[in-house]
Amino acid sequence: MNLSALGLGKPARARPRRLSPLLRLLILTQLAFNIGFFAVLPFLAEHLGQGVGMAGWLVGFVLGLRTFSQQGLFVVGGALADRYGIRPVVLVGCVLRIAGFVWLGYARETWAVIGAVLLIGFAAALFSPAVESEVARQAVLWEESGGGSRTRVLALLTVAGQAGAFIGPLLGALLLAVDFRTVCFAGAGIFVLVLAGHAWLLPQRIPGRGGVEFRGGTGKLLRNRRFLALCCAYGAYLLAYNQLYLALPDEVERATGSQSALAWLFALSSLLVVIAQLPVTRWVGERLTLRRSMVAGLLLIAAGFAVVAAVRPADRTGTAGLLPAAGFVVLLTLGQMLVAPAARAWVPDLAEHGRLGLYTGALSSISGLIVLIGSSATGTLLDTGLPAAVPWLALAAVPLGAVLVVPRK
Repeated sequence: MNLSALGLGKPARARPRRLSPLLRLLILTQLAFNIGFFAVLPFLAEHLGQGVGMAGWLVGFVLGLRTFSQQGLFVVGGALADRYGIRPVVLVGCVLRIAGFVWLGYARETWAVIGAVLLIGFAAALFSPAVESEVARQAVLWEESGGGSRTRVLALLTVAGQAGAFIGPLLGALLLAVDFRTVCFAGAGIFVLVLAGHAWLLPQRIPGRGGVEFRGGTGKLLRNRRFLALCCAYGAYLLAYNQLYLALPDEVERATGSQSALAWLFALSSLLVVIAQLPVTRWVGERLTLRRSMVAGLLLIAAGFAVVAAVRPADRTGTAGLLPAAGFVVLLTLGQMLVAPAARAWVPDLAEHGRLGLYTGALSSISGLIVLIGSSATGTLLDTGLPAAVPWLALAAVPLGAVLVVPRK
């Protein structure tokens, strides 16, 4: 993957100048982060069950801890980035991720696996909000200087992340032929390269970003109704997107008798983002406000659930039975292309001055809590034995309801 593949190697038609070197570095950082992470994560559950011998419930518990230590603590990483700047937070996060992957490669006892997984998650809680908040801040500056829409920059971040999520599992699958420890070492090696690159290239001080005290920020955030409304809408989107891992596998297995087609549907989603995100963002940026972009994306996601609900009573199987699931993936991914860049682009307008890291982290932490609560309800809904269309119609109501809480510009 090179710069031109991400749209960074040459100016787009609508841009009078290139992105800054700092923006290029941070966007390529997202690519590297996800390659290293997704080289390991897809194979973790099988390793814990087969390699370590954990019971199924314990595997689920460990995976849940990883999600909590990452998403739940994003707000901490964001606040630290506001206080100390992004360079030390990113570098420390990389060191912790390297240590976590190496530890995981050797871990065989339950306590050791849990420690390694918590370290891996906390590392992301440090560097991800630091990088995302600075990309958002630089995107606003780029827009204000006449470079183009900030949503295009944030769309590039999404493309980089999806490209990494696509490449990482392929790398991990190749190395898994050796053993899981080799996969972990490869993931650690990628973060060693990221650490070295950032120690060399990331500025000691970024103009316009000064340290702020921790006190007072959280209270004002919790009183910011428009920001909390954005978090709720974004959380509903993430809950809907999480059905790729909860409702979709059940539907694929019902239609085909196995989950082998699931990998192809995941690949379809990633490739759609890599190929279509930038053209879609350019087209939407010329026609829709941030609010309308989010609303349109949520409606597309609701339509994806409705497609399955409409066809599900027919109970078709085989290729014909898989088509509604494919339609759901396409509509969900198109909705993601509209919602995710718009939500990230909106945060700088709602954040308190100097606390963009805190607000960026809080967007992930609050929405992650919504997903945690909502996923439990969704799992119960899917297991209740209701008529086939009912769970999918109920899931369609989630993004539809989110439309009502999207804040007004």
